[in-house]
Amino acid sequence: MASCNLSGRQEVCKESVGGLQGVYFMNYPSSSFDPTFTDNASTGYVTAFPSGSVVYFYQLKGTSAYTETVNSSRENGTTFFSQELTLNLKKLTAEMTTQLKTLAYGRPVAIVWTTNGDALVAGLTKGVDLTAGTIQTGAGLGDLYGYSITMTGMEPLPAQFLSGSTPTNPFAGMGNPPTVVSGSAA
Repeated sequence: MASCNLSGRQEVCKESVGGLQGVYFMNYPSSSFDPTFTDNASTGYVTAFPSGSVVYFYQLKGTSAYTETVNSSRENGTTFFSQELTLNLKKLTAEMTTQLKTLAYGRPVAIVWTTNGDALVAGLTKGVDLTAGTIQTGAGLGDLYGYSITMTGMEPLPAQFLSGSTPTNPFAGMGNPPTVVSGSAA
């Protein structure tokens, strides 16, 4: 049973910045996905992924964003968390169009790496789905020539933080970091 007791919060320093520097996608596991947590999954950090985990890195710069919304119903006695990852990926390529199709067909787990150096795991238990997207050439010379996609998830708990993530390495504190596969810049 979840605890409903509050612990309070002090005003924090104004040192944070917004934005994402990258996202890592991991294929949703076909067998049991059992990451290791400190304390427990509702209050701790993810400290390790299962052995042999592989993640695929998408570098981001610009207007990509992550938003998590709390959905709580007094009448139904339920709470869940909607996770939305909006990505703007520049430059159309045959390789990326194929990856987009794979993202649409699957339900990967997403590790969202913020500009502050925090890493959050979206879709930890149910995966995230590509729910909207466009492939666009733009009309003017300064318009986006690329992809805009929205990945959404619904989870019983908020996105978990990765233990020890830093602005230079989201997996710095992991006991069993995944293998990272980076795409090439076209």
